[in-house]
Amino acid sequence: MIGTYLKKIAPRTLYGRAAAILLLPMLTLQLAVAVVFVQRHFEDVTVQMTTNLLLEIAMVLDELENSSVADVAATTARSLQIELREWNGSVSGGEFVFYDISGRTVAPFLYDKLAGVIDVDLSNLNKVIIVLESTAGPIEIEFSRYRVSASNPHQLLVLMVLTGIFMTLIAFLFLRNQLRPIKRLSAASAAFGKGVNLPFAPGGAIEVRAAGQAFLDMRQRIESQIEQRTMMLSGVSHDLRTPITRLQLGLELLETEDAQGLKEDVASMRLMVDSFLNYARDITGDPVEDIDLVILAKRVAVRLDPPLLTKVLGKPRKVALREASISRALENLLLNAQRYGSKVELVIQFDVSEIRIKVHDNGHGIPADKREQAILPFVRLEPARTQSKGGGVGLGLAIAADIAKSHGGLLILSDSEELGGLSAEIVLPF
Repeated sequence: MIGTYLKKIAPRTLYGRAAAILLLPMLTLQLAVAVVFVQRHFEDVTVQMTTNLLLEIAMVLDELENSSVADVAATTARSLQIELREWNGSVSGGEFVFYDISGRTVAPFLYDKLAGVIDVDLSNLNKVIIVLESTAGPIEIEFSRYRVSASNPHQLLVLMVLTGIFMTLIAFLFLRNQLRPIKRLSAASAAFGKGVNLPFAPGGAIEVRAAGQAFLDMRQRIESQIEQRTMMLSGVSHDLRTPITRLQLGLELLETEDAQGLKEDVASMRLMVDSFLNYARDITGDPVEDIDLVILAKRVAVRLDPPLLTKVLGKPRKVALREASISRALENLLLNAQRYGSKVELVIQFDVSEIRIKVHDNGHGIPADKREQAILPFVRLEPARTQSKGGGVGLGLAIAADIAKSHGGLLILSDSEELGGLSAEIVLPF
């Protein structure tokens, strides 16, 4: 239970947690030192000094039993650096300033140890005035405040606080320099997730350097794997085109009834190979530019038959994207919607931290338990998506999903509330 509460109030960022790790022990140490200092210095030392002064006051009171107030004030009291006089009848009310720590110890101690005390005036930080009953009547005893409390008692506390603040500032500067390589690593990782290779050199502590170098090695391996996949798929697809073309030419010369079926099979093979080449294309090769997504979407929608109208929600603004890749993803989603539905709607929504590109249709949709499978390459869901309007090879959604991932986003399939069919939504972060 305590752990859950601490998680709720704990800082979320690494900088905040590091600052908490730095500040909490320092504040705890300063608080402990302050408590011990107040206990030992302001209480114990103050009580000891006040006890010694009480002996001198007792001597003065003994002298008053045989002499007048004026005579004792001029002799014994003066030699003890104590001012003695008859009481004028005024009282202080027992008030003292709020930061007078020693006064909170002196006043109760005098009332407790000194008999006949009428008033203890600590309103002045430089002197103490005691009003008490004596054999000579009510008298006032005045002496220096420094005789019952240490001089400049606040200096240690002020010095401790100022030193703590100074060391904290130095620690924060050092901490910021140590976290800077981590922030650069985070930025490079986030950019790579969007298909952008930011210049990055490992730096910082040994552990941070190791993490940075591991990231560079991982990035290099991923780029190598993408390149190898692209070359392999492109090579296979290119090698298949030549025999398919020869088969098409040969079938065109045949005029039998069986030739028509073979022609359809060859045409399907050619479509598959073309889609294969399109899927194998390196989607991260396009340059990232600030583009107007609304204009791009309308340009893609106009190329379709029939052309589609685009609905825009929020405040449009330019976004750093790969124009060719996003155009291909939009076209795939729109063609897929047109293939399986008679009505299609394109919606572009600009939120605070993300952009949502939604394509709705009024087709049969895709069951919820098969949507993850639907975005896999070469997967066709015959029961859910009718083939009456022309079949595909199962790469349209896969390509759109890959393009969304290359921009740090994702492709979400759901039921369309607007048209009742499928809703294919690309979510892209800013």
